[in-house]
Amino acid sequence: VQLQASGGGLVQAGGSLSLSCAASGLTFSGYDMGWFRQAPGKEREFVSTISRSGATTYYADSVKGRFTISRDNAKNTVYLQMNSLEPEDTAVYYCAAGRSTTKTSGWYDYWGQGTQVTVSS
Repeated sequence: VQLQASGGGLVQAGGSLSLSCAASGLTFSGYDMGWFRQAPGKEREFVSTISRSGATTYYADSVKGRFTISRDNAKNTVYLQMNSLEPEDTAVYYCAAGRSTTKTSGWYDYWGQGTQVTVSS
């Protein structure tokens, strides 16, 4: 199983980035997908999750209204559109595949390698 996250980079506050996570080696439509992030010196935290069909989504309060998660099961890919970025969003962003649309990282079986997002003020 491989989850390949991409799309990170450096952006000014107020800008946007779109992350992608391409999955292989698993039946993508059979997994709920999540995005987590980890800032330097902090624990990994939940960002968003989407159900297998894409019908259900959840967001952390800190990103609600600014970030949008989506997926394309035909392309085995999950996306995270990030708008109105803030310096506090600076972190390594990880995608994960799991058994539940949960903010609990332990429910996710597979993890990508992460992509760096840096937001300058």
